Amino acid sequence: MTSDDFAPGRPKVYAHRGASAAYAEHTRAAYLQAIADGADGVECDVHLTRDQHVVLLHDADLDRTSTGTGPVAEHTLEELRSLDFSSWKGARIPEAYGGVSDQFLTLPELLDILRGAGREIGLAIELKHPSPYRLKLEDRVLALLEEEGWTPEDSRLENIRISFMSFDTDSVQRLLRSVPKEYICQLVDDFTVKELREELGLGFLTGSAVANVMRATQLEAERVLDEGEVVIAGPGIDYIREHARNVQRWLDAGRIFRVWTVDSEKDVALCQGLGIHEITTNKPAQVLKQLMVSS
Repeated sequence: MTSDDFAPGRPKVYAHRGASAAYAEHTRAAYLQAIADGADGVECDVHLTRDQHVVLLHDADLDRTSTGTGPVAEHTLEELRSLDFSSWKGARIPEAYGGVSDQFLTLPELLDILRGAGREIGLAIELKHPSPYRLKLEDRVLALLEEEGWTPEDSRLENIRISFMSFDTDSVQRLLRSVPKEYICQLVDDFTVKELREELGLGFLTGSAVANVMRATQLEAERVLDEGEVVIAGPGIDYIREHARNVQRWLDAGRIFRVWTVDSEKDVALCQGLGIHEITTNKPAQVLKQLMVSS
């Protein structure tokens, strides 16, 4: 990935799970709206179903974003298609974006949507872990893309520029066996024990134990970026604020930065001031408007 891949004068804008402030995340409506908004790319999260289909969902379970319940990995694709993944958002879906039953997507269906964009567009695929299928997730995603016509050397599929992301360093190492490092993003997060306990409802000892594991994961992700094993750095916006030295060191070393999730005007301005290359946002139209005005 070179500087030629980036729009001059402003960061590229990736729609986080589609235009997910407008429509339910990972739905057909959210991705079609992101394209209509002019997003330079879109981001998605993937899991494997029980029958080994690659589907677009953030959570490992169905409870938050569907009428179903339980782990995604314990359901077949047919079972998932019977659920409603959009009504929880409370947004009316335009007829052109399909009905409720059309909103759930597999990865091949997202590729078809992006093929129809009528222009170059990026796709950032996050491989979600822990997965009960472990690194079979990576193998299945790469095999599926190759079946669709993706070429790993330039990581392209027709008009789609594809990159891969994970917080899990084992996932990143598996991807590096098949994909050039220019197209792989090591995600890195910032957290506190207090935040973990509050978010997950954990007691002090359990929260501390989980924090130790996550801290080790964070350190390993930072090592991957320090040593240049991948080209793309994927910190959250909180990490950008709290770890200025790491950010500057990686920028100086030529890492390409993809920062998530950047929705406020203040955070967009911070990223632009730092020279961040890509912004991932739930609000692509709003962020693009701000960037156009300030560039």
